[in-house]
Formats: sequence, structure tokens, C-alpha cells
Amino acid sequence: MKTAPVDISTKADNTTRTAERALTLLSVVCERGTVTLGDAAKAAGLSPSTALRLLRTLESTAFVRRDDTGMYRPGTAIVQLGVLALSQESLVALCRDPMNRVVEQTGESAYLSVSAPGRQGLYIAIVEGTHSVRHANWVGRRFLVDSSASGRVLDGGTDASGYCVVSDGVEQDVTAIAVPIRVGDSVVGALSVVVPSYRVTPDTIQRMAQVLLAESRALYRTDASD
Repeated sequence: MKTAPVDISTKADNTTRTAERALTLLSVVCERGTVTLGDAAKAAGLSPSTALRLLRTLESTAFVRRDDTGMYRPGTAIVQLGVLALSQESLVALCRDPMNRVVEQTGESAYLSVSAPGRQGLYIAIVEGTHSVRHANWVGRRFLVDSSASGRVLDGGTDASGYCVVSDGVEQDVTAIAVPIRVGDSVVGALSVVVPSYRVTPDTIQRMAQVLLAESRALYRTDASD
């Protein structure tokens, strides 16, 4: 019995067409903010049944969400990706001088991180410390929100002190101190120092935290005045 040949090019074409339709639907939802299934299908040039199938897939991956009235809205995943895209340029540029000042005042490596999908964070910039023993580069590395100082800050986990401290979180023998970077009432990033734990004392934690807080508050005031 012979097996019929598989047309790989046809499968690739179908996959590409499905991806294009899903992206078109996602664009419609993002542009309109809220949209019904019928309006989304019409704007994307799709049948309601095809649009529903694709929207359900987008909903399962958090790129869109369906509210109690049945309207489709942008989901958390697309919002997080937007923040990541913007952060690569605007947030890094905004924080470069503050990070340099943090290093000048503490001698420790300063990091900037943002939220990533899946309750994770992402390190997007570093200014290396001046100590001979200092932390190496974590830029591009993801981390779990619950396991790091920056992650807890990004998740809104700061207490009345305004900062978070975690030891042996992302790596052993390393202590991180992090503060939030805010735009309005939203936390859009975390500013942190990463310190070999043998150099950490309660006094140094307090001193470094105050340096970080001063820089993050200055960023908040700068943003508010724009």
C-alpha cells in the first residue's frame, strides 16, 4: 500500500495564512480597544466562525480577553509585549544616567528589568559595578517573579519601605535590592543593585536602598513633568 505524498508547501501556506488572519484579528482588537465578534470578523475580512476559532486561540494565550459582556479586549500578554518593546529604547535611555549614579554611589552593578509574559521578569540593561569582584551580565536573562527582588517589585510586592531585598534568589551568594519605576500609578520597571552577599550588612542594604529610591523617585517626577 502506497502512502500519498505530503505537500509540505501547502501546509506551510496554510500555516502562514492562519498566522496572518490571527495577527489581523489581534490588530483589530488592539486598535479598537473593545470589539464584538461580528465587528472583528468584518474588519478582518473573515467569517464569524473563523474569527471565533482564532479569537479563542488568542484568548487561550492571553493575547486577547473576553469580558463579561462578550466584548474582546487586548489581553495581558500583548500589553506585556508592548511594554517590552518600548522598554528596549525609551526606558533604557531614561534610566541610563540614574543607573550610572547608582553605580557611582554604591560601587555595585545596577540593573534595569521589566515584566515578561508568564509571571517572569527580564533584565534589559546593566551598568557594571566598580569593585574588582562584581556581578557579571544578566541582560537578556528571564527570572521568576517570586524568586527575585526585581520580580517582587514588578509584581507590586513592596512594603512601606518602598523596596525589596532577596538573597540567594536568582543565584546563590547574591543579594539583590530593588525599587519600582513608576509611570503614573503603574510599575513599568525595576531598578536594582546586585551584590555579592559577603559584602551585605543591614547598614549597606539601607544605604543602597535609599540611593535607589532617590533615583527612582526622580524618574517619577521627571515623567510626571513631561
